[in-house]
Amino acid sequence: MTTFTTFYLSRVIGEKVFDTSGKYIGIVKDLLIDYNTSNNSLGRPLVNGIEIKYQKKVIFYSFQGFQIEKIQGKMKVTCKELIHLSTEYIENDYHLVDTFLDRQIVDLNGRKLVRVNDIRLVTITTGTFAVAVDIGIEGLLRRIGIVKPIKYVISKFGGNLPAKFILWEDIEAVDFSNLNIRLSKSYSKLETLHPSDLADIIEELGRKESAEVFSLLNEEKAADVLEELKIVTQVHILESLSIEKAADLLEKMPADEVADILDALDEERAELLLNEMEKFASQEVRELLEYPDNSVGSIMTTEILSFNENKTVEEVLTEIRLKKPNAETLYNLFVTDDKEVLKATFSLRDIVVSNPEDKIYQIMQPSIAHLHDYQKVDRIAEIISKYNLLAIPVVNNRHVLQGMVVIDDIIEDLTNKRRTNK
Repeated sequence: MTTFTTFYLSRVIGEKVFDTSGKYIGIVKDLLIDYNTSNNSLGRPLVNGIEIKYQKKVIFYSFQGFQIEKIQGKMKVTCKELIHLSTEYIENDYHLVDTFLDRQIVDLNGRKLVRVNDIRLVTITTGTFAVAVDIGIEGLLRRIGIVKPIKYVISKFGGNLPAKFILWEDIEAVDFSNLNIRLSKSYSKLETLHPSDLADIIEELGRKESAEVFSLLNEEKAADVLEELKIVTQVHILESLSIEKAADLLEKMPADEVADILDALDEERAELLLNEMEKFASQEVRELLEYPDNSVGSIMTTEILSFNENKTVEEVLTEIRLKKPNAETLYNLFVTDDKEVLKATFSLRDIVVSNPEDKIYQIMQPSIAHLHDYQKVDRIAEIISKYNLLAIPVVNNRHVLQGMVVIDDIIEDLTNKRRTNK
């Protein structure tokens, strides 16, 4: 039968350590873990080292030479052999107290930031592992040594002190301000979160931590998250990046979103970013920036799909598969002539239910409702509601298609949540 011992980090920090003959070794200051869980079969971080303070010296030893036992409710730390920990472990392993205790982490299931009050560990035959973090009030009470009397008093009134634990596999560290290490050394579970959830988490972090966490995302994810952030955080993040990296991210975002962000930056940095971006992407953004505030052109998206009326349904589907547009782009599809003049619209449903050989002119509908780029935004919601539209085309004074306004942007405007509100 497998024997194991569970204990809390707070119960061993500050404990005196003696060797097997009773000689005083020092006081426990911290435990060091290997954050890369793939290095062991249990899939949870292994405790590699222990930090001991002896007199005024701090020394790191291998945890293999130490034993932690629970005897009559008290923790006992015994040194069986002093093995100095290699520099590689000291520099690359994560120090539990410095990295996690009293610091914010991400609860991946709850998709929110929480603060670590304690850490639960378990010792089995193959080693000692971190298994969960305690985010509840019990963890705080345990650290100040009054959890037992508080539990006793509460029990007298028929209550209990609920435990709040998050399993180690469901957390991600985000604060490394005291360490010269980076999360990118291990697989970032933050990548699995939806961009909206990740944006909410980044906005809750301090300026330094938010920039640090953002820098760990891959380029595609970073662009998606940047789009979801509030304008003040977008500006802060872009200012923390090099011009080259910031421009690369902006190129992956819709031009209307980029225009909103650059409009909030100082003119000099905005110009540097525009000059660094690819010419086509930069030109799109410059054109949007020319529109006055509160005009249709200032909130429209230029990411649209338009086709000639003589194309077949199969040709349209092939082009859509090739371009792989985002969902908003497919809200409405447009028909234009050789001069890009808007003639009609059709929907994704229209082409799905049609025969592959059908021509677009057979399924298209006249564009009854449309907006002009310099028109005021006041009546957009009324028009979209009247015609039950997800998106509405925008044309210039020559009826040339410029872009479209999608219902998502209108809702954000009406609820005062647009990123352009400053």
